[in-house]
Amino acid sequence: MQANIIGNCSLRCSTLETAPCVALPPASLQSSCIDEVVGWDIGGAHVKAAVISAGNMIAVYQQPCPLWKGLAQLTIAVNTIVQELAEVNYHHAITMTGELVDLFDNRDDGVKQIIETMTGLLPGCELLVFAGREGFLKPSQIDDRHYSSIASANWVASASYAAQKINNGLFVDCGSTTTDILLLNDGQVLAEGYTDYQRLLSEELIYTGIVRTAVMAVTRTALDQGKKIGLMAEYFATMADVYRVTGELNDIHDQTDTADGAEKTILASARRLSRMIGCDFYADELPRWQRFAENIRFLQLQQIQRGCELRLSQYELLPNSPLIGAGVGRFLVKQIALNLGRPYLDFSDLFPVAAILSDMTTADCAPAAAIAYLVNRADS
Repeated sequence: MQANIIGNCSLRCSTLETAPCVALPPASLQSSCIDEVVGWDIGGAHVKAAVISAGNMIAVYQQPCPLWKGLAQLTIAVNTIVQELAEVNYHHAITMTGELVDLFDNRDDGVKQIIETMTGLLPGCELLVFAGREGFLKPSQIDDRHYSSIASANWVASASYAAQKINNGLFVDCGSTTTDILLLNDGQVLAEGYTDYQRLLSEELIYTGIVRTAVMAVTRTALDQGKKIGLMAEYFATMADVYRVTGELNDIHDQTDTADGAEKTILASARRLSRMIGCDFYADELPRWQRFAENIRFLQLQQIQRGCELRLSQYELLPNSPLIGAGVGRFLVKQIALNLGRPYLDFSDLFPVAAILSDMTTADCAPAAAIAYLVNRADS
């Protein structure tokens, strides 16, 4: 493991034979309160930002950013958000996952280029970069030694903030693309893995989400009209189609192109789902495709619930320890909490919030919100 063991962690994890469980130290805070701060989460498909003023969350933004198409996409997304900000001398803190896209030669190259781009987009601003277990660093302090700690560390921010606020529970961030599942105990994050590779092995990272994930990546079979049928291994439909048909996908979270480039209506989504099993779509058969979508939803929920059960099997949390739901797919986390007989707590409830000036919530963009508060001692 790359992270140092902090304190006495008695948890023994079986998924990684050579890796004991690690209690990550709380992310370090700055020495003084920053009144106005923007937390940024630079992803490979979206850019998210959360704005704090006088200790309260006042706005949360998300912009599409298909970063694999070039750094110009990051420029467009960031500038769009900056135009929404008040004319205030904000401090800025960033975390990222966008270094993974195939635009970059490798993750180190991605981290370096994203930091350079953000520095150029925010000239004259105080900028700090979240380096996970190493806390926050100024760009001038960063060199090759830090890249692996910065890469895809946004989950550390979200889970660390939740751990500091509620001490014990299971943090589950179900987003548009991925799901993070982290044990929280005694104010610390008990993490078996740190890098994406390690977390995929431990199943603390499950590469499934409610918008961008291809249906063929969720299951190879589904039920149609009471019969089990194989799905075509074709990019005909995404999970956004499933959740449009079930009525659970909020329009403001639906920022990714459809598989066929067509409209984002219920009927168009049902048509794309019908292609997954080689059928034509007829509007009077919509109930059939609603049932089909419900079955695929169930199969994705089962996958995430198994990940939750695996983490819970590794450590005996008190029965009243909640599942903390974050991400645009947290309605699934709420269902899993009910299935497991545990309380549910929304990540948004962990923040002091003024009148939010935007449509998104803190739980929608959990890492950005957490970064803003971890760098700001107003709520520490």
